[in-house]
Amino acid sequence: MARMSPHPEPALTVGFDLDMTLIDSRPGIHAAMLALAERTGTYIDADLAVTRLGPPLGDELINWFPADEVPAVADLYREMYPSFAVAATPAMPGAPEAIAAVRAAGGRAVVVTAKYEPNAKLHLAHLGIDADAVIGDLWAEQKAEALREEGASVYVGDHVGDVRGARTAEALSVAVATGPCDADELRAAGADVVLGDLTEFPRWLSDYLSARA
Repeated sequence: MARMSPHPEPALTVGFDLDMTLIDSRPGIHAAMLALAERTGTYIDADLAVTRLGPPLGDELINWFPADEVPAVADLYREMYPSFAVAATPAMPGAPEAIAAVRAAGGRAVVVTAKYEPNAKLHLAHLGIDADAVIGDLWAEQKAEALREEGASVYVGDHVGDVRGARTAEALSVAVATGPCDADELRAAGADVVLGDLTEFPRWLSDYLSARA
């Protein structure tokens, strides 16, 4: 009879960021920002806003609204968002295949994002991306709590904030250079691995699991 190891390897759980990692949220957010500008009568440079996706919504709105108005405007934006952003937002190249690669390896794929959680779930449902868990409203180091709770040993994201979240959670930081941070920025922030995009992820995961075994 084969003897079981007293310390079996934990089951694989991979965390993924959402905006600019799994989804190209630029067209949807652009449309939602223009709708918000029309609704509030406040100028918003939507072209500029979509170049700096990643941080919480309030970090963007503070550029266009007085600080005391930001919470109410953020609530309005989140309410309007599904009507303008969800259908307009495609998956990033390789996103479904990246999730499938985790599943094929017997693992769990969880999404940990700064986006408002109900809207994050709408995006995934619209695109047919079935995550094992979706945790929203967390940014940078805050993501570590959810990553630890889910037992994620790898976190995939596009922003230096995602790198910080992974490192705080003591998870392997896999960065994709598909968002506002280029490969050099991601490496400088401490990413363990930098990929061009998610199309490279299944091959990387296979190599990683082979080396771990």
